[in-house]
Amino acid sequence: MIGKLSGIIDSFGSGHLILDVSGVGYLIFASARTLTRIGQVGDAASLLIITNVREDAITLFGFADAAEQEWFKLLTSVQGVGAKAGLSILAACPADQLGFIIASQDKAALTRADGVGPKLATRILTELKDKAGKIDLGSGGVSSSDPVSQNPSIGGIEQDAVSALTNLGYASSDALRAVTVAGKDAQDLQSLIRLALRELSS
Repeated sequence: MIGKLSGIIDSFGSGHLILDVSGVGYLIFASARTLTRIGQVGDAASLLIITNVREDAITLFGFADAAEQEWFKLLTSVQGVGAKAGLSILAACPADQLGFIIASQDKAALTRADGVGPKLATRILTELKDKAGKIDLGSGGVSSSDPVSQNPSIGGIEQDAVSALTNLGYASSDALRAVTVAGKDAQDLQSLIRLALRELSS
């Protein structure tokens, strides 16, 4: 299996690029986000690779970083999420935000991806809910660290509120969801915790 490819960008196509590695052109499918980040034609580039082997084809999927690669694996483990949908989700939802999106059960964010309707979005949120905080954005591996620390969009009083709720015994994913909902009306930390508790008890 191919784990990584480094070479020169030969050309771009719809949803893919051709990477020239020592004279051999590899056709690699990637998210729109990766394709815009990787560079221009003629630039040197490296991509982490997932190799999909089927009876009729060998397909390469490329990723700019380990976090995106790990999320692709998780997303495509959900029934109904194929490689195309996985890349589409990664294009619409940055890898460093997906943990928060899933933990907060943000269906609207997922349905922004092409080919992802409300029913599939609900399935993704349900099946990956308990895994949302386990992606280590630093190494791309699985981590047991606090999911709040893996979501840079969570900070300030929101992070304090989630910590307070988890200290009370609530699951991190439930606390994140409640704080996200309550944050629309909260004025300070005390009111945020109070409204989040109301949300958790409803």
